Amino acid sequence: MKSPRIVGSMNQRMNQFVVILGAGESGVGAAILAKRMGFTCLVSDAGKLQPPHREELKQFDIEWEEGHHNEERILTADIVIKSPGIPEKNSLVKKIREKGIELISEIEWAWRYIGDSKVIAITGSNGKTTTTALTYHICKHAGLDCALVGNIGYSFARQIALDPKPWYVAEVSSFQLDDIKEFRPHVAVLTNITEDHLDRYDYQFINYIRSKFRITMNQRPSDYFIYCEDDEVTMQHINEFQLLSNPLPISMRKELLQGAFIKEQEMNIATKDEKFQMSIYDFALKGKHNQYNTMAAGLAASVIGLRKDKIREAIQSFEALEHRMETVATVRGVEFINDSKATNVNSTWYALESMNKPVILILGGVDKGNDYSLLLDLVKEKVKAIVCMGVDNRKIQEAFQNHVPVMVNTGSAAEAVHSAFQLSNKGDVVLLSPACASFDLFKNYEDRGKQFKEAVLAL
Repeated sequence: MKSPRIVGSMNQRMNQFVVILGAGESGVGAAILAKRMGFTCLVSDAGKLQPPHREELKQFDIEWEEGHHNEERILTADIVIKSPGIPEKNSLVKKIREKGIELISEIEWAWRYIGDSKVIAITGSNGKTTTTALTYHICKHAGLDCALVGNIGYSFARQIALDPKPWYVAEVSSFQLDDIKEFRPHVAVLTNITEDHLDRYDYQFINYIRSKFRITMNQRPSDYFIYCEDDEVTMQHINEFQLLSNPLPISMRKELLQGAFIKEQEMNIATKDEKFQMSIYDFALKGKHNQYNTMAAGLAASVIGLRKDKIREAIQSFEALEHRMETVATVRGVEFINDSKATNVNSTWYALESMNKPVILILGGVDKGNDYSLLLDLVKEKVKAIVCMGVDNRKIQEAFQNHVPVMVNTGSAAEAVHSAFQLSNKGDVVLLSPACASFDLFKNYEDRGKQFKEAVLAL
């Protein structure tokens, strides 16, 4: 493994001031990398730092501030690395832009010190976390020396600073892609595009679509782009972007000469150097949406030259992720499923589509511009009651009150679980698939899922 490509001499870097906005996992990771590379840096967070992050910054002797931003000092920075959680319309971000200071994301920062290592990067509205985890599982099982980074695992920058690898499997969000300049994955995966995070994109769907396609913008003819040919939004816009990499589609609707497709319950993977088949009945992940995720991960592993027997074994042995269609328990004949990671309508659609029992659906949280009409047919067909769990449930009530016999409002995970259990009969399933962000009642979707599971196990 070669050492990272170093940008500028040590003297040049010592004279450069790097500011990191936000002291979460990505911010602290970016700061550790900056410190390791010899930059003068400051971590600034408008909120309160988590104790572990505070201790880490002390450990690496990194300057930090919390509860405010020292704007005058920040505006003297040479480079600002922005947390993906800070929107473009933030007043400080606007001032940084006006001053012409370079503003980048943590994945862009990490990329500058990656050396000769390569990245498999996965984005998309749905399935990106599962696809990333499965891709990493296949790579590890096949003996590839790699790390899992990005929205899942450590921050990309932290990994490069403390334990660099020849390969990185990265889950990247649209917010991270918004602030890249040179970031170039050897393999880019776009699972699909559905309306999500529209509050961050001026409620213009096209802005979000462009953001997702940024994953391809620096790719070269030696790189690969895996995308879903069955996804209407992707196919409607793909020709608007200059794609230089090798296209590898996945599909369940047609046979492909290059890429992956499913026909007669068999997954077929075809790249320039390899072809192999595998029965979908051997997939560890069940459900139609997971067949797409498995095709994408299998194809990514195949195109970088991993052995097909190892790919098959890993696809069979993969264990589903926590908070993603996770079976919690069956209590008196009622099954409880934790799908807290479903933070948009499309994810909830997939969850409902895979249900074959009567459903008590727990919905709600911070609405991101959701169009609940997409769920209406499935709700009419499968849902016997909706339990709303959020501070403001009006939009959900308006969308479904004329189509579901019972709707109740609750203000906590415990209350939602108890209400759902009371509304259920033996043979039903209680599905937490909120279609919303979690920040009104919980720290994040993990906290929401954890509280849900605790409430179920306490029944």
